Amino acid sequence: MLLTLPQFQRAAALSPVMAQRWFEPFGKATAEFEINTPARLAAFIAQTGHESAGFSRLSENLYYSDAERVARIFRSDFDLNKNRIIEPCEIEFARRYTRNPEKMANYVYANQGGNGNEASGDGWRFRGRGLIQITLRNNYRLCGKALGLDLIANPDLLLEYLNAARSAAWYWKANGCNELADKGNFLAVTRRINPPAEGQADRVARLNVAKAAL
Repeated sequence: MLLTLPQFQRAAALSPVMAQRWFEPFGKATAEFEINTPARLAAFIAQTGHESAGFSRLSENLYYSDAERVARIFRSDFDLNKNRIIEPCEIEFARRYTRNPEKMANYVYANQGGNGNEASGDGWRFRGRGLIQITLRNNYRLCGKALGLDLIANPDLLLEYLNAARSAAWYWKANGCNELADKGNFLAVTRRINPPAEGQADRVARLNVAKAAL
């Protein structure tokens, strides 16, 4: 299925300016990675729309002012007692990382996915970027290899519209989301992108809009 600009604008619920900005890179990315049926396109538009706040945000927002929310969202990182209960001492510990996105990224993404320790700066360097937030050194390496880009040396390449769309489409296909979309298993698609399935109500609402347009 080849999307027209009006279809894309309606499916993604975008302004004319935003639709024009994204139409060409989105079309190239979806064609490259076989996101080419109404079911696949609707699911992809819904998920990328949610992950990017309506195609407006290409870099992960790690600015938090509420320490308790930090401890809840990044529970495994701030559960100092490993009892799955958010305790006052853990909220106080989390407060050290509020209002400082770089410090937050370097802490919560340290020593995983090929990243170095907190002091290495890898957490911030390889924070989420693109329409689906590619995160961690190993994922940047794999994505870069697939797209023919040196994302280890230049992670900000994923902030360019075409690369942002291609990285999302690569991740989508590599994680079996085309097949899940074919089966209509939208929740499983969400879990491939966001294992806790956060924001599912918004994702489903976007899916319904996209389906109606396609």
